[in-house]
Amino acid sequence: MATVIKWQGGMAFEGTTESGHSVLMDAAPSVGGENKGARPMEMVLLGLGGCTSIDVVMMLNKSQPDQVKDCQVEITAERADSVPSVFTKIHVHFKVFGTDLNEKKVARAVSLSADKYCSVSKMLEKAVEMSHDYEIIEA
Repeated sequence: MATVIKWQGGMAFEGTTESGHSVLMDAAPSVGGENKGARPMEMVLLGLGGCTSIDVVMMLNKSQPDQVKDCQVEITAERADSVPSVFTKIHVHFKVFGTDLNEKKVARAVSLSADKYCSVSKMLEKAVEMSHDYEIIEA
């Protein structure tokens, strides 16, 4: 896996993935950025959310076909007060929308993603206090 990061002027950078997708990142205006894109630490949270969401939806679609109507993940994080301002706590909250969803299967999917399958979560848990929960919303 490889990426290329190219300076776009100011504090903005475009990252291009090996698969050909690009994303713009920028620093906060308080440090010279122009708010043109996501902050790099926000990108870490987006990667975590994408990874774990894919896992959960794949598992639920196998165990409960056609019952999942939507899946949203809200991630909150705390950062250290000193430099480097690393994440110290991350909480992942799933909102799974569907019809007649089996709570045990949703709980198992969230747990398996966090504890076994999500590469981003497994990497982050080595340095960050991670927690996960879910709610089921009848759709």
